[in-house]
Amino acid sequence: MPLLVMKFGGTSVATLDRIRRAAKRVGREVANGYDVIVIVSAMSGETNKLVGYVGETSPLYDAREYDAVVSSGENVTAGLMALTLQEMDIPARSWQGWQVPVKTTSAHASARIEEIPTDNIMAKFGEGMKVAVVAGFQGISTEGRITTLGRGGSDTTAVAFAAAFDAERCDIYTDVDGVYTTDPRITNKARKLEKISFEEMLELASLGAKVLQTRSVELAMRYKVRLRVLSSFEEMDDSAGTLVCDEEEIVESKAVAGVAYSRDEAKMTLTEVEDRPGIAAAIFGPLAEAAVNVDMIVQNISEEGKTDMTFSLPIDQVKRAEKALEEAKARNEIGFSELLIDSDVCKVSIVGIGMRSHAGVAAKMFATLRDEGINIKVITTSEIKVSVLVDRKYLELAVQALHDAFDLDRAA
Repeated sequence: MPLLVMKFGGTSVATLDRIRRAAKRVGREVANGYDVIVIVSAMSGETNKLVGYVGETSPLYDAREYDAVVSSGENVTAGLMALTLQEMDIPARSWQGWQVPVKTTSAHASARIEEIPTDNIMAKFGEGMKVAVVAGFQGISTEGRITTLGRGGSDTTAVAFAAAFDAERCDIYTDVDGVYTTDPRITNKARKLEKISFEEMLELASLGAKVLQTRSVELAMRYKVRLRVLSSFEEMDDSAGTLVCDEEEIVESKAVAGVAYSRDEAKMTLTEVEDRPGIAAAIFGPLAEAAVNVDMIVQNISEEGKTDMTFSLPIDQVKRAEKALEEAKARNEIGFSELLIDSDVCKVSIVGIGMRSHAGVAAKMFATLRDEGINIKVITTSEIKVSVLVDRKYLELAVQALHDAFDLDRAA
């Protein structure tokens, strides 16, 4: 029997009515001849409520008990989904992480999946079960304790199951109907993509596109799991959503697939830094120890043995970075004359595997921003991405202008 993995997020199972709607979609795939593994999240808002209970009960909580409490939301949804399917005369049962078992590391609240043996679930499929409803986001450690997988854990669970069971596809149902060329709230010309490569999706996810978590895309890319992102609120249709797949499945790709942005950026500049071997390590070492996530880095040309070092970072980490650098200066590990902070910036990026074979993409991006009177503060590039830091007030203008310049409202 071909096997399909279907994952329903919190908004898709937020009420009993929505669980019934999701169950109808599962029923349709069973009628199409699939054995189905359904991965469910907790009902929308439940996990936050449980986290709140733990914090109120014990501010310095035992992480093992935290996982025991917080994982319970998914168990409720899995049981209700299995009951709903049984009411539809579909042979289904619920599975908690430890029953499968989803074997994980012992890092409570952020465990990683190590192995998912397929024997128990496959044996039940052999006995006539058509749907296995698995509680997402949870597993079991070698010590036999319940673990949770951290942010985006249910998506990760779904992709890991699809890889372990060699599923034909992994469908992720959410509250958006696919992956768009950019945020539809910024431009009404944003177009839903039929297909996007793993690499492009990974870049877009890491740049702030909230559709999929980077961890689940990385896993899908490693095991070549075809992902389909679609809305549980749209009409059922075989061509719905966006397929995230291997580059080889995309016949002809445009130079740019999408425009992403991140509002919450800041820029820091150290002026008159001594230009000597090891200075970058001396600056970025203390920042790493302070858990500051540095993104773009630019070093000016040296003048009389001095240089300026500029980098971008999330805006909520500015205070931490400032403290780490001032302390390093006090210890005489680094010397600089001024620490300049600009909190009114944003990052705008273009992403596309087509950049590998199209020349002049970056030049076109820079010319487009110039024509709109937008000044670029920092630039970084990779094989399939160009990112720039600009004043935050130009964010929407930059996104709209780039979307138009690369004709993203039209298919390839």
